[in-house]
Amino acid sequence: MAKLYFHYSTMNAGKSTLLLQASYNYHERGMQTYLITAQFDNRAGEARIGSRIGIGAEADTFAVGEDLYDKIARRRAAGPCACVFIDEAQFLSRDQVWQLARAVDDLGVPVMCYGLRVDFQGNLFPGSAALLALADEMREVRTICHCGKKATMVVRQDDQGRVLTDGDQVQIGGNETYVSLCRRHWREATGS
Repeated sequence: MAKLYFHYSTMNAGKSTLLLQASYNYHERGMQTYLITAQFDNRAGEARIGSRIGIGAEADTFAVGEDLYDKIARRRAAGPCACVFIDEAQFLSRDQVWQLARAVDDLGVPVMCYGLRVDFQGNLFPGSAALLALADEMREVRTICHCGKKATMVVRQDDQGRVLTDGDQVQIGGNETYVSLCRRHWREATGS
């Protein structure tokens, strides 16, 4: 039975690595997968999912407002597809998450989404909020704070290492911009 999955965490927890590993497992068994990532996040290259540990794979992309049910239906019409993998799922819209749920329900294909739960201000991303509401299964991908406790929050830093508390919700970046922290150290860092 197909399900909608949401694997969530903070930055640098290994979500993309897990996605690539799961897709590889399908391929190793002779099954095809469909990888999709956010169009505007090209840190790993255009139409590519990449991991901090150096592995990557080509992927299709999704844009704001694009109908993902139609995209998945077209891909399935072109040939077998055992599973759909979505990276950077926090950038999905609520409508797009509903489209993914419809693909699971009506097309019978499992959809595995990987993304951040909260932004640098401690607020849910729209895609993450919708996935928390609609996913059949949710799995936390754990990483640690510098103190050794589980990191559940992330701070954004400027190029001087100063913690930022204001700004747009979305700013593409990696280790140079974001640091994962436990809630206590996030509160201390942000003055909350």
